[in-house]
Amino acid sequence: MKKRLLPFLLALAMVFSLAVPAFAEAVEEDLSGSVVILHSNDVHGAIDGYATMASLKEYYQELGADVLLVDSGDFSQGEPAVNISQGATAIELMNMAGYDAAAPGNHEFDFGYENFLLLTESADFPIMAANILYNDEVALDTNRTVITTESGLKIGLFGLDTPETATKTNPSKIEGVTFLGGEDLYQCAQEQVDALAAEGCDYIVCLGHLGIDEETAATHNRSVDLLAEVTGIDVFIDAHSHSTLEDISDITNGTGMVGDTHLTSTGTKFANYGVVTISPEGDISTALLTAEDIAAMGVEPNAAIAAYAADIQAKIDTEYGEVFASTEITLNGERDPGNRTQETNLGDLITDAMLWYVLDEVELEVDANHVLAVTNGGGIRATVAAGDITKKDINTVLPYGNTVALVYITGADLLEALEASTYCTPTAVGGFPQVAGMKITINTGVEFDQGDAYPNSTYFAPASINRVTINSVNGQPFSEEDTYAIVTNDFTASGGDTYYAFSVADFVLDTGTALDVVVMDYITEELDGVVTEAQYGQPQGRITIVNEPADTLYNDVTTSNWYYEAVEYVTENGIMQGVGGGNFDPKGTTTRGAFMTMLARYAGVDTSGSSPWYQAGMDWAVEEGVSDGSNPYGGVTRVQVVAMMWRFLGAHEYEADLSRFSDVDEIPGWSGAREAIEWAVDAGVMQGSDGQLNPNGIATRAEIAQLMMKFCESIKG
Repeated sequence: MKKRLLPFLLALAMVFSLAVPAFAEAVEEDLSGSVVILHSNDVHGAIDGYATMASLKEYYQELGADVLLVDSGDFSQGEPAVNISQGATAIELMNMAGYDAAAPGNHEFDFGYENFLLLTESADFPIMAANILYNDEVALDTNRTVITTESGLKIGLFGLDTPETATKTNPSKIEGVTFLGGEDLYQCAQEQVDALAAEGCDYIVCLGHLGIDEETAATHNRSVDLLAEVTGIDVFIDAHSHSTLEDISDITNGTGMVGDTHLTSTGTKFANYGVVTISPEGDISTALLTAEDIAAMGVEPNAAIAAYAADIQAKIDTEYGEVFASTEITLNGERDPGNRTQETNLGDLITDAMLWYVLDEVELEVDANHVLAVTNGGGIRATVAAGDITKKDINTVLPYGNTVALVYITGADLLEALEASTYCTPTAVGGFPQVAGMKITINTGVEFDQGDAYPNSTYFAPASINRVTINSVNGQPFSEEDTYAIVTNDFTASGGDTYYAFSVADFVLDTGTALDVVVMDYITEELDGVVTEAQYGQPQGRITIVNEPADTLYNDVTTSNWYYEAVEYVTENGIMQGVGGGNFDPKGTTTRGAFMTMLARYAGVDTSGSSPWYQAGMDWAVEEGVSDGSNPYGGVTRVQVVAMMWRFLGAHEYEADLSRFSDVDEIPGWSGAREAIEWAVDAGVMQGSDGQLNPNGIATRAEIAQLMMKFCESIKG
């Protein structure tokens, strides 16, 4: 049968859907000879929608259409109603509704590969994905099917699952399972199309859990990427990105098509019901109906299915509905903007709970100030409204059954994990970190330096650290060399999402304690049952996102910083340099040995090749009477900095009025301390802040850069 393209007006209706009265009037006509494909995707446990879908199928059948009912994946996970049964409840309801075919999504594997196989066996319809391999062999017995309508048309269907399943599912639960991606995915799809065409199919439909998310663009595994390479697909029913026809219109220049293929998707959780209509003349249209649209058409939910779903929900409400706490504010569980793009108050609460649990229950091998928490924003799935909190609320927020895990890694490996997990920020990504125990800055103005692909992953290692700076860990300076205990979840500890660096840690411990239980215990025991506005009303400032151009002096030093000029000066004059990875670490500290070396360089001493690295600078400082050379690894205070400068100049005497500073009494009593401070104030080297000198404070690298610049200027002046 020859297939004709739609007229312009019908194409517009296809993209933007039809108004309810017009749609109702159209479908009241005889649809004999037409094929209607009803479709859902990303249902995620919204089980009450199946009753409506079943009635909608009957409605179109009564109008004479041949009706197919299909789903494109993520039906077995999301709400407690399906989580508790590990997806079995969803299959029961889909059987009752009369589904004809489905494709799995990545979340069909959340409960493990063996459980996924059980779901396929209990379904009265084929669950198909031709690109899933197990031990390098095609995993499923059925990956395509042909349905012949009463009018004799052959409709060929096949399924595909996102290659991101490899890293969006706990790797330990899918050992031996691989998901073809890229060129292999395209070839696999084309083979399915060609096989269905050879069977004489009049129309070919792909149930593809691929999506159109920007985070997938780098690996070219989106539906639009595949359709640019694969021919012969008439309709592609998409999923994974929770997109609607409006989103598809935006990415297809308003056509709703890629080549000759109609692309459609319903959003998530039965927000819409998808309708693809193939007329007897071969015209194809796509539309979305809301539950309100369907009710206006006089279609009521199937009573038996609605009652069964209500019974399931009632049991969940009884078991999980008990109020155990309350929250004064809404806890943000949104995706974008939300937990996949920025710090949220819910992300703060969850990571605080994780950190609280481990510090209280686990014997650690590092000091408490080296313990921090990281969880993936994609694992936070729902918002908690202000008011009562039930167990169901928390289970809906954290539906995966994750446990709290612990990994020990170096600071350098932690930086790698954070750089990888923010590679596309501000574009949403499931790996975006929600954190506790540290403060970080993400610079979205610098491109991610893409390195090699992680093993069995659709994500890439950073070739260098350009975007993320760890400003502090529990209020202390961050060190790439130190070992840190990272409290996380079992999914990321196994390398899920972008966290491959966690999976290869020397030590990984799964505590076995459920993450949702830890969060509930934290709220009841630590917060006394109330999430207050004072503590969690706003995100707590752990993650700062800036957008600075890539041509800044360092990734973490921009023209808006008060110390920019000083850092530029000491860098250009060879007095100080960066700490690696394109960073200066302005809030980091400097040792006494390092500062002696800086002064030595300024004096013209060649310190290169010194062993240990500070020896040449320290020898010079001792010989010149600048320092006694003690404690080279100790942090250098502000008074010690100006004292070494003062001695370097020959202990010149200066007088200055220090009465405007409120902390003069804190100047130490050792010889030369006050004189050095007076000289520094008089010469304009030390200016103080907020009426204080802070003489005994450990000087940050930014402060030392400022002091060195003022010192050099005072000499020239």
